[in-house]
Formats: sequence, C-alpha cells, structure tokens
Amino acid sequence: MTELPQSQTFSADGIIAPFHHVTFRRIWLASLFSNLGALIRGVGAAWAMTQMTSSADKVALVQTALMLPVMLISMPAGAIADMHDRRIVMLFSLGIALAGAAALTALAWLGLVTPNLLLALCFVVGSGVALMDPAWQSSVSEQVPSETLPAAVALNSISYNIARSVGPAIGGIVVVTAGAVAAFALNALLYLPLMLALFLWKPFSEPSRLPPERFNRAIVTGVRYIANSPSIKIVLTRSMVTGAIGGAIIALMPLVARDLLHGDAQTYGIMLSAFGLGAVIGALNLTEVRKRMSGEAAIRACALSMGCAIAAVALSREPVLTTAALFLAGAVWMMAWALFNIGVQLSAPRWVAGRSLAAYQAASSGGIAIGSWGWGYLTDAAGVQTALLVSAALMLVSPLLGLWWRMPRVGAWGEEAEVLEDPEVRLALTGRSGPLVVEIEYRVTQGNARSFHNVMQDVQLFRQRNGAYGWSIARDIADPELWTERYHCPTWLDYLRQRNRSTPSERAIEQQAIAFHIGPEPVRVRRMLERPFGSVRWKENVSAAFGKIASS
Repeated sequence: MTELPQSQTFSADGIIAPFHHVTFRRIWLASLFSNLGALIRGVGAAWAMTQMTSSADKVALVQTALMLPVMLISMPAGAIADMHDRRIVMLFSLGIALAGAAALTALAWLGLVTPNLLLALCFVVGSGVALMDPAWQSSVSEQVPSETLPAAVALNSISYNIARSVGPAIGGIVVVTAGAVAAFALNALLYLPLMLALFLWKPFSEPSRLPPERFNRAIVTGVRYIANSPSIKIVLTRSMVTGAIGGAIIALMPLVARDLLHGDAQTYGIMLSAFGLGAVIGALNLTEVRKRMSGEAAIRACALSMGCAIAAVALSREPVLTTAALFLAGAVWMMAWALFNIGVQLSAPRWVAGRSLAAYQAASSGGIAIGSWGWGYLTDAAGVQTALLVSAALMLVSPLLGLWWRMPRVGAWGEEAEVLEDPEVRLALTGRSGPLVVEIEYRVTQGNARSFHNVMQDVQLFRQRNGAYGWSIARDIADPELWTERYHCPTWLDYLRQRNRSTPSERAIEQQAIAFHIGPEPVRVRRMLERPFGSVRWKENVSAAFGKIASS
C-alpha cells in the first residue's frame, strides 16, 4: 500500500528491526493477507469482465474503476488523515471496502452482476482503499520508533509486492477452479485480519495545543502547500505522465493473455505474478540504484527499460518471452514509483505529510485511470498490439520531460515543524479574529538589494505554503535601504498555525534574509488586525480553553 521512502542501506538486522515491535509485526502480517485478497479480487474482476463482454474498453475500465477513486478523493482523505485518529480512519475505510467486496460477492453468487454493476462495485472498493491510503502511509511513524521508520516503510512496500508476485497466480487458480465468486468472497474475508489488527492497536499521540483545522480549510491548506512547492509539483507531473503512459501494460494485460497468448485466467494470473515478482526485485535493489544514479538518471533508465519491455510484450507470442518482459517491466515500474514517492516524502514536513502523499496518490492513480480508459478505446479501434506499441513509443520518449521538469534534489525527510512561543498580544483576540496583517521591515544595503530580493522569493514560497496569502515585498522609494515584507492570514488562529509550521530548513532561509539586515535595531515586525471592530466571533461550540492560549 506504500512504497520505499528514501535511500538508506539496511543491514540484515536493520531491515527486520521493525518486526521487533509487536504492533508493526501484527499489522504487517495482516496487511499481507489484505493485499493478497485485493489482488485475487482484481484477477476475478478483470476475468469476469472478459467473460461478460468482448469490449476492450470495458475490460480496461476495471482498472479505471479501481484507481479513479484515488484521484477523486485523495486530497480529502489526506486532510482527514492529518486531522483525525489515523487508526479510526483506517478502520472506517476498511469497512467501506469490505461492504463493497461483500456486495460484489453476493450479487455474483446470485448471477446478478452486469458489466456496469461490476465497475460500480469496484469503484466502491477502490473508494475505501483510497480513503485509507494516506492514513496508512502516514501512520507507520506511530507504529515504530523513528530510527526504524525507513525499514518499516520499506517492509510495507515489500509486503505489497510479495502479495503481487503470488496473489495473481492464486487468483488465477481460484477463478479457474471455483469461479469469480470465490475470488470476491476470499477478498472480503481477507480484510478481516487487518481490521482486527488495527482494532487491537492502541496508538498514543500527543494532542496539539491548537484546535484542528476545519475540513474545508485543511484541504485548502494542503492544496496551497503543494501549489507553492516546486519540487512536489514536478514529481506529481512526472508521476501522472508515467502512469498515463505506462498504465497500458496493466490495463491491457487480460487482453494480452486472452488475445495475444490465447490463454485463460491462470495464464493471466501467472503474468501478473511475473510482474509482481519483478517489483519485489526492484524494491530490494532500489537502494543500490539510488547510490549509483541521481533521481533524474534513475527515472530515465526506468522509462527506457519500461518502453522496451512493453514493446516486447506487444510483439511476443511466446508465454516465456512475455513473462520475462513483464518481470523486467515490474522491476522498473516499482523503482519509478518508489523514486516518485521518495521525491514527495523527502519534500514534505510531517504536518502536511498525509495531504502531500494523497496528492501523489491522486496524480499517479489519476494518470493510470485516465490512461487505462484511453488505452481501452485505442485497443477497440486498433487492437492490443498497436495500443501497446504506442505506449512503448511514448514511454521511450518520456525522458525528454526531464529537460523541463527535472527530478528535484530534496531535503530532509519528515522534518518536524518548530514550535514557537506565541507573540505578545495586548488587544483582546479570539481564535477567529482576523484577517491578520503582518509587516516585517528590513534595512539592506543597496549593494545587496538583488541578492536579498532573490532570497525573499524563497521566503515567499514557504510563507504561502504554510498558510499566508497576499504576500508582497516593497522597497521605499525615498529610503532605498528600507524593505517591507507584507502578508495576510485569515484569522489569528491561522496565523499561529502558519507561524508554527516552519521547518528548520525554512527557518534557515528566513535567517538568510535577516542576515542582510543592517543597523543597530533588529528587524521590526508588526502584527495588525485588519478589522479591529468587525472581527468574527467565536462560535459557541469552540473551546473556551483555546481563547486563553490564543490571547496569552
């Protein structure tokens, strides 16, 4: 359900260190069963669709139905993960997925499933998974100590790919011997161990001294953070393009088994297993690849290898050659997604980790979902082989995107925001008093004006991504050494949040700007209430306790 987050060499003891913690060990084993069930269901759904219709776009839409929810609800899911108890979020999400799987089982057993109903229920199951995923990825830090966190996330990645290497083959056997109904039923049953493991987990988290953001504000905050993070925007763009192009191999794999190799559900399962086994090998070798290559070089190598593998699948009529090509495709596919995931996780502080990962999931899954729909239509018009060859050609030229959107160098993973004391306040304020205007005055020698202005562009980005709006920098025309930075926050409470979201690396940028300041007096900061007699009041249900904190 998640992928390798960062480059780190794990010793034999290091990679298994998280298993010393009973909570992680229990959840990891249960998630392995859950992943197996999901992949078995995927085989059953894809093969059931090939039996109900000969339309290639309907077959490809199975993948779209499973992935589209991630694109649609990832940002709300990320906001929920950052706002609420992640264990409860995961249990509720699994309940949705279980309900969808159970309904699919019952209707398939009664013989009432139609192509459209199958797609709708796959969408329901996908929605539960999409709601769970940001909470799942960001909850690992609550299951193990920080020193074993990289190994824990790596093990979660390996768990999914172990399941992907054997689950499709098991799914193929189940479908051949007992039918798609059995695959759907097994999927529903295998959600139960994970729900039990999460129920038994009792995480501890220190409550924030500030009340949680409202849901709509949390989403806006997440979007604003990403919009003002150039490195994350580049990664999201590259991952969406890669998903749209490379998703053809996953979406059309049932048709490769049926039309190019003239096989059955078991053939399809074996092909998926080869792809999954390649992904496991790719995950295990990712650290070595990152030690030898930059992020951009590694992504280019993955794209070129993926293009060659897709072309081989399109041209092959021999199961052995197709399986070998899929093994290579799985390895480089996994590496590419792990590198994209690393790019996001190493660029986002922990306070917005859920929303940043949700945006990554939305971009990657959205690319795969939209691409699968397009590849299905192209297959109907031109055939499986042509569609795969077009995908291969686009994948081979995709490294050219690095000329404009080069994979970024990223900072320290999981930086914690630095908590500051509240500023002195003599005006009676409530949490919703606002808007607040902040002005910061600097004195800079005229010879340093250009360099100071360049640093302030970086200051602008982190102020805005942490919650400020209406940012500007102005220079006094009568006193050219005087510069004024100005920005707004919607309320006093939003200002306190914005002030306490800056990470050490962002504080370092701010100190670079302050270092340009000259004169005996320090940098002058003014905080002003824009509507001193028209500010919004507390709602009755807002805790009075916070009023004391906010006005301290």
